[in-house]
Amino acid sequence: MKAVILAAGEGKRLRPFTETMPKVMLPIANKPIIEYVFDAIKKTGMDEIILVVGYKKEVIMDYFKEYKGIKITYIIQDKQLGTAHALLQAKDNLKESFIVLAGDNIIDDKGIQKLIQDKSEYSIIVKEHPYPSKYGVVFLENQNLKEIVEKPKEEIGKFISTGIYKFPMNVFKKLEQLNKQGIHDLSSVVESLLKDGILFSTNTADSWMDIVYPWDLIQVNEIMLQNIKGSTSGTIEKNVIIKGDVSIGKDTKIYSGSYIVGPVIIGEVCEIGPNACIFPSTSIGNNSVIHPFTEIQNSIIMNDVHIGSSSFIRNSVIARGSILRHNFTSSSDECTIEIEGEFKKVENIGSLIGEDCTIENHVVVDPGVIIGRKCNISSMKRIRKNIQSNSKVM
Repeated sequence: MKAVILAAGEGKRLRPFTETMPKVMLPIANKPIIEYVFDAIKKTGMDEIILVVGYKKEVIMDYFKEYKGIKITYIIQDKQLGTAHALLQAKDNLKESFIVLAGDNIIDDKGIQKLIQDKSEYSIIVKEHPYPSKYGVVFLENQNLKEIVEKPKEEIGKFISTGIYKFPMNVFKKLEQLNKQGIHDLSSVVESLLKDGILFSTNTADSWMDIVYPWDLIQVNEIMLQNIKGSTSGTIEKNVIIKGDVSIGKDTKIYSGSYIVGPVIIGEVCEIGPNACIFPSTSIGNNSVIHPFTEIQNSIIMNDVHIGSSSFIRNSVIARGSILRHNFTSSSDECTIEIEGEFKKVENIGSLIGEDCTIENHVVVDPGVIIGRKCNISSMKRIRKNIQSNSKVM
């Protein structure tokens, strides 16, 4: 059995982080989201993946030539019309029943194994969720799928569709039929199949996480860091205190007086300290520098980031290549954030800073502020509202 992974979308609600890379390549605990999907598939024993790519496809194709013995076949969706249209592109590479997964969801191998072992032709993974109205709410009858209600306005039901399916080859007849009618999403395909009397068995996922908004990156990063094991490949000077599980990459230097409390992952060729504090649920990418007397907590610091001395960062995402000079402060609190016309109330959120930004000395960023990529912010500024990409704040 083959796995089809849909990874063609952009992830507009995750801008500015997806302006130069597809959503599936955003890092969680220093690994692209889609790599967790690959790992889960590998554990089930499947050894062939059909990967449907589109937006910024070169980023994925350059990173994954192959993966741990898994054969990857790339299929290109030129126009990102929807998930059903993306799956239709894979038709010629399939000959028997197959699994469909989203490249931007994290699923464990046990959930996928349930689908593989399910004897039904059509099957779906569902999960109980505290906020079902964000997704397609599913209704069950005798353990079979009865109905999907896509993003209901009211809180109805408690189980959602994860978008992970097992399909037989004849599903492509329905995909082609609906494609001609301009229907391009898999939820609509499933609803049409249900109306035709097709039975979908259901399986529940113990572990499934979706990343829709920028703050989801922080929450999922915190969860995935619980799985890391302490290891040291770098150099640790005297008088460094390390508590809990901390993974330190090759050629990284932790200078004297630094204090690190896991779970924390620090990539390769980094410099931390002296006298820096890294607190739990923080990931720091490769080639990043954290200067003295800086404190970071529950944050994602991507590759090639420089953070100046005496800075304070909490509940934040700092994208690759950004330079934050000395005395930078990312305030953290509850606030309401607008994303693509939606207003979301978020607890304990810091700042969300796009790649290749330069922020000069003594800058304070208010909670929930989104700073686009390639922004330049002068010294002694307080940033109270979102800054568009390629902006200058003088």
